[in-house]
Amino acid sequence: MKPVWFKELAGRRKDRTVIKSTIRKSEYMEIYRLLDSVSPLPYDCGELCGAICCGTDDDTWTDSPVFKDTEDLSDPDPGKDAEIRPAADEPPEMGIYLLPGEDKLHRKKDNWLTWSEERAEDYAFPDSWKGTVYFVRCKTPPHCPREKRPIQCRTFPLAPHFMEDGRLVMILNDLELPYRCPLITEKMNLNPDFLEITHRCWKRLVKDPLIRDLVRMDSDERCASVSKIIPVYDPAAS
Repeated sequence: MKPVWFKELAGRRKDRTVIKSTIRKSEYMEIYRLLDSVSPLPYDCGELCGAICCGTDDDTWTDSPVFKDTEDLSDPDPGKDAEIRPAADEPPEMGIYLLPGEDKLHRKKDNWLTWSEERAEDYAFPDSWKGTVYFVRCKTPPHCPREKRPIQCRTFPLAPHFMEDGRLVMILNDLELPYRCPLITEKMNLNPDFLEITHRCWKRLVKDPLIRDLVRMDSDERCASVSKIIPVYDPAAS
């Protein structure tokens, strides 16, 4: 799962066929409502890091004590993420991709988001993703209409993962980020309600074939690169 991406700045040919989802707008609204009721900690976790995950590429973001210089992201063998990593002397453009169908809950004329359209085929998405995906950036970080935050903002620092037996668990996000999230680096105890409801929402989301393909692809790649997956929430262990 890719809650945070480095978007390549070069222009690309656009495909106006937007990727479709089987999840209805009313279902997305219910998922948003559920996630509105929980948070990772009993207080605003942004107090720990200056809301670094909400930042963009401005001075406030890069001056944060938990910011990693983009040179730290250099890798002689970057693999599948190569096309979305910035050069060492180029500031990363922070944002997220909306899940298929999630754009139904947002309006392009809203003044707090910047939108761009990208071809799924140009990025590390599953082969089943064909057409346009939406990349969004917050114009007013770290302030935003919290009730309108996209799902992958709401569920961070968790990521969904399919175990070998097919069950869905939650793990700490394991992407290489250009900042250090204390929730991840310090393995802080997260609210049990946040863990349970986030799992419940992702369990509904992966019923959509495209989202399931995405989580499955990420899970397979993760299993190929690490020896052991350590869930932070596993309903089978409850």
